[in-house]
Amino acid sequence: MLLKTNNLKFTINLKYVLALFLAFVTVNAAYAQEIIKDEVKEVTKKVDSVDTSKARKVDGVAAVVGDFIVLESDIQKERDQVEASGGSLEGVDDCQLFGLMLERKLYAHHAIQDSIPVSDAEIRQNVDYQIQQFLQQTNGSMERLLEFYNKDDEQGFRDEMFEINKSNLLAQRMQAKIVEEIEITPEEVRTFYNKIPEDERPTFGTELKVAQIVAEPKVSEEENQKLIDRLKQFKADIIERGASFRSKAVLYSQDPGSASKGGKYTLNRKQPRMVKEFRQVAFALQEGEISEPFKSDFGYHIVTLEKIRGQEYDVAHILLTPKISSEAIQEAKDRLENVRKRIVDGDISFADAAKEVSDEKETKNDGGQLINPTTQDYNFELTRMDPELYAQIQNLKDDDVSLVLNEEDRTGNVKFKILMVTDRIEDHKADYARDFIKIKDLALEEKKIRAIEAWQDEKILDTYIKVSKEHRACDFSGNWLKK
Repeated sequence: MLLKTNNLKFTINLKYVLALFLAFVTVNAAYAQEIIKDEVKEVTKKVDSVDTSKARKVDGVAAVVGDFIVLESDIQKERDQVEASGGSLEGVDDCQLFGLMLERKLYAHHAIQDSIPVSDAEIRQNVDYQIQQFLQQTNGSMERLLEFYNKDDEQGFRDEMFEINKSNLLAQRMQAKIVEEIEITPEEVRTFYNKIPEDERPTFGTELKVAQIVAEPKVSEEENQKLIDRLKQFKADIIERGASFRSKAVLYSQDPGSASKGGKYTLNRKQPRMVKEFRQVAFALQEGEISEPFKSDFGYHIVTLEKIRGQEYDVAHILLTPKISSEAIQEAKDRLENVRKRIVDGDISFADAAKEVSDEKETKNDGGQLINPTTQDYNFELTRMDPELYAQIQNLKDDDVSLVLNEEDRTGNVKFKILMVTDRIEDHKADYARDFIKIKDLALEEKKIRAIEAWQDEKILDTYIKVSKEHRACDFSGNWLKK
């Protein structure tokens, strides 16, 4: 198996490569989704040519894994596609690359055997997103896109991408299932750390702890009630006068992501993508029912449940966002200027001021301390910090308070904030006490890798696998040749 290694840095690099392969859609590898019988020796397909349609090229079968095949041409295509997407395969030779492809097929095969569900709606959404990304590279021309990938029509292209996405998603879900219950104890973390030679322990870059205080302009009660009353009127028009919910959404909804589609979304109970308030209301409705107006961070909504399809809910909503007056905006800025002055003058600490006046409920009770969304602790590695946040704090010395900054939140509304760097840790070798969370994450990743290795060792022996003679000279990490 390509994953087997005792070198920490190499383990992390291979983990990245594997994640890249599972996430990236290799469009031209669609032919590798076919099911073949044992006696099949080769398959044929059209080649790029201006000659007659009879011109064909033999493309040999490199391997069979369960119900899936890998063609000879797929190996180079895999490399070309990953490199074209900006990924790096430096140090990964064709045999290692081939091994990764075999692993993906093994995961996908057993995901089907274990009846791991994948949602057709989710796959179609992925395909839609990917095609939109591809179209950006052809200035929106579907004709040029089809020509580039040598496809005859859009539907055929979408069908192939659907199968590739499905295979990759099955592989991801299978791998996630293997490791979903794996946990690690503090003693295992200590053992992992002590096994790393001192001169090989990872180095962590400069880390900062950052706190902020936020002031948001207040929306008047009159404005809030105005939106609630308007949504109630929409509901009455639909129920009592037969108006179309979808038409109302197109005309009046202020959700740019759904208004043009009549407010339509598809929700899945197992995939919490929408805001909590929206999901709670939508999942409580009966088919055909329209909710009362409710509030979220985006504004006020009404939502209707159109159809339930197993775990999937087809809904539509209308969103109205409150208008904020210029007076309210100025009041919020002045309020924060006053708070900043109190902190600079020493009348109140930054942490106490956050608890007292900050409008950001997620941070105010922690003294304004920001949580790193990646590590779920308070530390931000300088080289991996969000560029916008870095720009705001890069010139701050420890315990300096920034000037009042204004920015737009995710709803498009203006808010104001001040920031402070509350702690700074310079570049350093991993320290067990100081860096316990990061070391724990590394130890847990290694444990998961070992679990995957053990699963692969077992499943390779239990699965029909055939590798062509052209690839039997490869020095596979996994026992793909069943020696």
